[in-house]
Amino acid sequence: MSRPWIVSDELWGLIEPLLPPEPPKVKPGRPRVPDRQALCGILFVLHTGIQWEYLPQELGFGSGMTCWRRLAAWNEAGVWDRLHLVLLRKLRSAGQLDWSRAVIDSSHVRAARRGPKADRARSTAHGRAASTTSSSRAGASRSRCH
Repeated sequence: MSRPWIVSDELWGLIEPLLPPEPPKVKPGRPRVPDRQALCGILFVLHTGIQWEYLPQELGFGSGMTCWRRLAAWNEAGVWDRLHLVLLRKLRSAGQLDWSRAVIDSSHVRAARRGPKADRARSTAHGRAASTTSSSRAGASRSRCH
């Protein structure tokens, strides 16, 4: 059975240097769940789609809340963006990137700014495009509120 939430030694070797240092302990309590175990818990939740609170304790990943907090902290520290770049470099150097299946959308790539003045000439008066949901004619409104 495949278990994609188990992190190989090779992958862990790429991830571990990107993680922020463990914060100093403010008060005594339970020992901190090791980062590698927390990562496996995060991957388990993301792979299976279960809710964080239902992460099985028997798997040894820590609680769902622990994994969720670690995910948030690593996100805040920019770990995932740096890991993405590391993995892209590694794949590129191995010749394993297939750009024929690449997709770019506006959530990852910033949209272009306004074009040259020639492009602006095509827009309607006052720099606004014509509305497709309203009409300038008084009787054309679909709304019952006038």
